[in-house]
Amino acid sequence: MDCKENYRQMAALLRIMAKLRTPGEGCPWDLEQDFASIAPYTIEEAYEVAEAIQNGDLDGLKDELGDLLLQVVFHARMAEEQNAFDFAEVVAGICDKMIRRHPHVFAQDNIDGAAEQTKAWEDHKAAERQAKAQKAAAQNGGVAPAPSVLDGVATALPGLTRAVKLQRRAARVGFDWPSIAPVFAKLAEETEEIKAEVTDAPNPERLLDEVGDLLFVAANLARHLNVDPEAALRYSNAKFERRFRAVEAHFDHQMHSVTLADMDAVWNQVKKQEG
Repeated sequence: MDCKENYRQMAALLRIMAKLRTPGEGCPWDLEQDFASIAPYTIEEAYEVAEAIQNGDLDGLKDELGDLLLQVVFHARMAEEQNAFDFAEVVAGICDKMIRRHPHVFAQDNIDGAAEQTKAWEDHKAAERQAKAQKAAAQNGGVAPAPSVLDGVATALPGLTRAVKLQRRAARVGFDWPSIAPVFAKLAEETEEIKAEVTDAPNPERLLDEVGDLLFVAANLARHLNVDPEAALRYSNAKFERRFRAVEAHFDHQMHSVTLADMDAVWNQVKKQEG
């Protein structure tokens, strides 16, 4: 598909969304939506893209990318209705950002190797975050707060993903374990702290705190092993679902009349068969 056809298809999608959002002739459901109500769908579509990639489903990936693109168009249309910005400005913004953050490609900067490119990328992002903070402070008539390496890590990210991002940012200034051995020690320490909280009358707030610490360290362990914890958890979820469905099928879905020992025995058979 050439550029002209790409433009034509994109224009068609923008017209469809504009029609859906036109009062009196659009879709009642689409007209009722706002940024907050659409945000969960945006997150869901991003996860469905990730699932298609994980499954190696390129046909599904094509469909899911279309669904995700629709979310971008939806948000841009709502912003245009409020005279905030439009889709063209969204595209122009990301084009400018990509060119600005890749001076080794679009300018004369000489940057060799992926590691140096990553550092340059992060330096550009840090400068952009600081400039954004100063601009916000100027608009509010105040002074920009001291920049933090943790600035810009979105709070809406999934917990494990955000944990890794926070840890990576801290590691950039040397706040990190030098090897993986202390991470294992910390994991064992956090496990013991949870055990200490499991009493006859456990404190829910303390348990929440300690389990959170354990998951944070688990995310750190994944980071040190260069493993995406969200991808790893999705893999384990799929594995559990596959094996449990096999157990259900073995007992013809009559699980209420089966003991835990019986289910566990079949579970181990299924696990062994999978290798």
